[in-house]
Amino acid sequence: MAAQIISGKLLAAEVKKRVAGEVEQLKAQGINPCLAVMLVGSDPASQVYVRGKQNDCAECGIESRLVRLDENATQAEVLEQLGRLAADESVHGVLVQLPLPAQIDEQAVIAAIPPEKDVDGFTPVNVGRMTIGQQCFLPCTPAGCIEMLKYAGVAIEGKRAVVVGRSNIVGKPAALLLLRENATVTVCHSRTRDLAHICAEADILVAAIGKAKFITGDMIKPGAAVIDVGINRSEDGKLCGDVDFAAASEKAAFITPVPGGVGLMTRAMLLCNTVQAARMAAGR
Repeated sequence: MAAQIISGKLLAAEVKKRVAGEVEQLKAQGINPCLAVMLVGSDPASQVYVRGKQNDCAECGIESRLVRLDENATQAEVLEQLGRLAADESVHGVLVQLPLPAQIDEQAVIAAIPPEKDVDGFTPVNVGRMTIGQQCFLPCTPAGCIEMLKYAGVAIEGKRAVVVGRSNIVGKPAALLLLRENATVTVCHSRTRDLAHICAEADILVAAIGKAKFITGDMIKPGAAVIDVGINRSEDGKLCGDVDFAAASEKAAFITPVPGGVGLMTRAMLLCNTVQAARMAAGR
């Protein structure tokens, strides 16, 4: 029996519809939600991602502002622009599109974003709050993974979850959010021994290792839920995830596609965080 596909497209559309309604209510109260995106340089992939965020904002009635800096911008220039956005009360959410040019200290830039405007959920303050279970902005991709599991009706509590990947953006926070949902979590990475065996024990498998089709069919437990965070190019140039979708679909009960899966939910959760930031700024 083939796995049920968890469609990021369908769920993201539902989230956007809800966000648009919330934006309409805020505007009726004189609050105009606004997201500012800083783009340093001209990385083609980054430009595509930024355009997608702008389109999402327009679709939901959120104002978007693009702050562009040259590839050769200095750290001082980036921090100066961030300071202006931090002080601008009409801007509710601020994100810096990654990666940054080599001369920029990425961690220092992230730390300079005010926690109350950190809609990516990357600042040390929001990461710390997430770690100890306080109210905060959750990082968009891991939050989207949890929403997809719930949307599909996958029970998380008490289940064995395995996260393959330990990045600050996906792997580590995904593990924390699964813990918060009362899963028993194992984090695997490039140094993990007997990785295939550990993955094959997972009721919920989150693949975020950044290698095309790295998770093969024999690494999937029959009936598992598989969340594929990867975005790669296969040998024939087509987009694919970290999971061998065809092989995994034959054993899993639920699986996310690439494209059309987690990526769309990442963008949708950014909209949710932006509306939350606007509501918080207004004391609502």
